[in-house]
Amino acid sequence: MKDDLIEIHCAVPTKKAGKKIARHLVKKSLCACVNLLPKMDSFYIYEDAFCEDKEHLLLIKTDKAHFKAVEKAIIKRHPYALPEIIALPVTKVSKEYYEWVKTSLR
Repeated sequence: MKDDLIEIHCAVPTKKAGKKIARHLVKKSLCACVNLLPKMDSFYIYEDAFCEDKEHLLLIKTDKAHFKAVEKAIIKRHPYALPEIIALPVTKVSKEYYEWVKTSLR
């Protein structure tokens, strides 16, 4: 069922923090792949203050069944008190890539 794949977005403050989370998720087979994108500018309001930070972005490929485990693992390892954890549905995917993702998951 190809509509069960998701991509989770998670901003991190440093490349080191991103690598720590990515390595854990992949080694524990909670996801098939994590892309760690380079620095981006983030603008947001947090605790009534305007924030402007340099962050990195994790793109985590997994399925809906693994969302809670991925979320728990991120929260445990993330340096922020309130990490961004946003899951987006994958609406189209090649058969081969889908099968690889599903084979990579426990």
